[in-house]
Amino acid sequence: MVGPTRPQFVLFGSSIVQKSFGNGGWGAILADTYACKADIVMRGYGGWNSRNALQVLDQIFPKLFLTKDATVQPSLVITYFRGNDSMKPIPAELSPHVPLPEFIENMKKIATHLKSLSEKTRVIFLGVPPANDEMIIQLYGERAARSNEGARIYSEATLKLCQELEVEAIDLWTIMQQKHDWLTTCFTDGFHLASEGSKIVAKEITRALEEAEWEPSLYWKLMPSEFVGISPFDSEGNGTV
Repeated sequence: MVGPTRPQFVLFGSSIVQKSFGNGGWGAILADTYACKADIVMRGYGGWNSRNALQVLDQIFPKLFLTKDATVQPSLVITYFRGNDSMKPIPAELSPHVPLPEFIENMKKIATHLKSLSEKTRVIFLGVPPANDEMIIQLYGERAARSNEGARIYSEATLKLCQELEVEAIDLWTIMQQKHDWLTTCFTDGFHLASEGSKIVAKEITRALEEAEWEPSLYWKLMPSEFVGISPFDSEGNGTV
């Protein structure tokens, strides 16, 4: 345990989360933005789907996590489990595909659990980003199990569920396609995010946190920094870098 205790933002999801601390990743951008304000914690597992997440949900987010001083729960959980669920089922092969009705029920259970961690734990669901079908086929062949249409279906289901549960959601499928060159700049392989795609994700998360009417605010400009004024060269207190 390292003190003092900071607000904790947990990124929970599949490879989109696991890779988010890579070069130019959205997790790394958030960690930089919230330096001295909050700890960005990554719990990302490549290849996972919502079914896998449910299996370990209580272990990653136990209802009670006691320290000497207080019960500590995350201030924010940003979750992403949709991309692998939305893959086409591949006959006679292992596939992370989860049928849409089961996926919706799984995400409902995940949201309910996360919201129950504490009165101050906030939750954001990331919708499925779009996919570059042509790039995917070039790299993985005609039998590739991912598609932009599959992403759309599971993204819309996520947004609808979040509206019903009053959970903040970010419609990446729509937002990312508003970038005129999204097909050529946002992905490394047609679905994993390149730095340009990650910039969009980080920007939209920051926007959501700024616009959310949460108390206390989790928007970085409104959060206190640690130990301001300790050093005469403190960048926040004295305008230095």
